[in-house]
Amino acid sequence: MASSSEATRKWIVVTAVVLSAIVFASVLWFRSPPPQLDVDERVFKTVDALFTAIRSRDLSRMEDCDRRLKTYREEGRISAAAAGSLDDIIQQARGGQWEPAAKRLYDFMRGQRGQVRTAVERSKSAPPAEMAFREPRFCGARAV
Repeated sequence: MASSSEATRKWIVVTAVVLSAIVFASVLWFRSPPPQLDVDERVFKTVDALFTAIRSRDLSRMEDCDRRLKTYREEGRISAAAAGSLDDIIQQARGGQWEPAAKRLYDFMRGQRGQVRTAVERSKSAPPAEMAFREPRFCGARAV
């Protein structure tokens, strides 16, 4: 039969392993980038308009953006993963959680890897500023 100190030691080791696994999984979860948008100017402009609609709490404009995003998904212009993330954000705003939805959308937009700018520079068909997200200007804790 194991002594009390051996049992305590085993419990500490098991607890440390479980906590380490939880911390590792959390780091992976929170540091993973959002789903990426395909290189499509209309999709980027619609997501930018969605951010404006959510920040201004404009339900009508948000619904218009939602319809356009659903059309883009049906046309294959936006991945299912990205569309799902945007749908979740829209649902959060519909539920009255406008500020958290705006924060999530802002993080989603910031998490895009800039493949739009790269594609434009390769094609030279349009200046990069036309396709890149316009980052909201913050003054303190509130968007302007």
